Amino acid sequence: MTVRTLISPITPPLKPSDTVEFALGLLNECHVSHLPVVSSERALLGVVSEDQLVDAAHPGVLVSDLIMAEPVKIASNTHVFNATKVLIDHDLSTLPIVSDTGEYLGLVRRHDLFDRFARMLATQESGAIVSLEAKERDLVLSQIIHLIEQNDGRVLSVSTEKRDDSEGTIGVTIKVNLKDGTRIRHLLEHNGYKVESSFGEDEDPEELLDRVQEFLRYLEA
Repeated sequence: MTVRTLISPITPPLKPSDTVEFALGLLNECHVSHLPVVSSERALLGVVSEDQLVDAAHPGVLVSDLIMAEPVKIASNTHVFNATKVLIDHDLSTLPIVSDTGEYLGLVRRHDLFDRFARMLATQESGAIVSLEAKERDLVLSQIIHLIEQNDGRVLSVSTEKRDDSEGTIGVTIKVNLKDGTRIRHLLEHNGYKVESSFGEDEDPEELLDRVQEFLRYLEA
């Protein structure tokens, strides 16, 4: 999955001749805190932030006068995982996308990337959630999936996160197509896995969304 499919059709860039006043209005309208500045030749000139605009000397300052550094950008064939890491590393709300020749193609918004992760983790689908942990050296996801699917379950999504410890622990969150996670929990525990928690679909609908946030924080590492 590349970012080309997530280019926002409703979030325009700024022009170098736009004023601070206009730019602040556009950021507010688009619900973002960063926008690229693009020339009439579709060259990416820079990225300005809401903080820069607010700190400008007066509302009539041109956004071109606020550009201070080489803009952060990605290619259109960048995977959404890598794009999210770049976005988080630079604390951006939008990320400019350019072609191989440097032409500005559009931008991807943080909100759209988060939505994509939520869909990839099957948050919209009905099912139970099971969370377990294992040492990194012992973790074989294919074995866990095989075990579940050999016992009449179907894995809808799997996510992993490194724990902040010295033992190399990996947290694993699995969503399955069953309403009750109890049976899967017992199955995994019977096969030697340390299950931290399990939730039926009616017990904690926010659990997997929380795991999306944890996964994104892991990308910062």
